[in-house]
Amino acid sequence: MQSPPSLGTENQSPFQVDSRREIISLLRGLKDSNQLISMLIHDGAEVFITSILDVDDNNNTVTVDCAPGQLANQRIIEAHRVSFEGLLDKIGIQFSTTGVHSAEFENRPALQFSIPSNLIRLQRREYYRINTPVSTPIKVSFSVEVNDSVEVLKLSLVDISCGGIAVLDEKKILDCTPGKIYEHCKLDLPTIGLIDVALQIRNSQDLVLLNGKTNRRIGCQFFNLSNSVLTSVQRYIMKLERERNSKMTGIR
Repeated sequence: MQSPPSLGTENQSPFQVDSRREIISLLRGLKDSNQLISMLIHDGAEVFITSILDVDDNNNTVTVDCAPGQLANQRIIEAHRVSFEGLLDKIGIQFSTTGVHSAEFENRPALQFSIPSNLIRLQRREYYRINTPVSTPIKVSFSVEVNDSVEVLKLSLVDISCGGIAVLDEKKILDCTPGKIYEHCKLDLPTIGLIDVALQIRNSQDLVLLNGKTNRRIGCQFFNLSNSVLTSVQRYIMKLERERNSKMTGIR
């Protein structure tokens, strides 16, 4: 069986875990809590939902549920790299391998690979924020009342966590009173899709730019976020983290 690839050089990411004991503990945590995890091939072009069935320290193996259909499983086995993403106690877990093969677990088909030599564990979701790309700005749509009519206000996304987002309101139109809730805001995340969220205003700050102009940064908290939307947001954060790691590896 091939060894899983390293996610990067040592200390490439402040969230990388190299301790075998801790890696096994996290994987068993995903198994014991029956967490569904995403299994991605071809750089995320295909995504399958699976779960960890067994973590065998003695044989150095992780066993996961098969994808639906023989052809899908064959594509996973033949893929150069298979990545996995999941949530454990609202903390993102991410790892990858190059050596997936077919197996059997409790008399049913399964997939198996070596215990990864490292993985990424994101910080607690309330505190870990990641900036969104400036080159391709993402817009967040708010429904606001202007002159007794409802209009859609599109603001640029600055950063995102699974706890909330920050946006820029250049024209200072949005009522940013702390505690105010905006229902049915639309957030279009690349490769993830359009999600509908409720946002509660937490804070705002007027910024003075180098050209003398001002802009307003508004911090918003997700309000009553569903588990499915939380998973989508976490997947996007993991995507940004993967891209950041790839750039760092390329520089080296």
